[in-house]
Amino acid sequence: MSQVNAQQLLIAKEKFQKTYLLLKASVEKIQRYNPDKAYSADELEPYDALSDRFIRTVEVAIKYFRTYEYYLQAEQSQTLRDGLNRMEKLGLVTNTDIWLDMRDLGNRIVHDYVVPEKMAEMYQLICKDFYDELSQVDKKINQL
Repeated sequence: MSQVNAQQLLIAKEKFQKTYLLLKASVEKIQRYNPDKAYSADELEPYDALSDRFIRTVEVAIKYFRTYEYYLQAEQSQTLRDGLNRMEKLGLVTNTDIWLDMRDLGNRIVHDYVVPEKMAEMYQLICKDFYDELSQVDKKINQL
């Protein structure tokens, strides 16, 4: 394994850690989203920041996985699912399907208008199940 690949892996790790810390800050201070409340633009700002940080963290994590996979095997999987399956086998992620769900949620946040009830569900997923998974990845990446 070349120094260049080790350096690229270190850079990918640092990028993930930085984005994860921003997401962590948002998750720790966000209030539960109330679908019955008419939020002002200023009141929506923390939720927008949470959404943006979540999407960025997922994408940076996937980029780390691809870099790690290339570092280990000098090749990358043909599909995202194959790469995530490999990360699951390596113990870096707990479940491929949760990662596909996280990616799908990120796409829905960016591309769809979502009713307030669905927004509440999405923020709950981000702050609980998805954040828990990203926290596990952070711990495992730090152990590598």
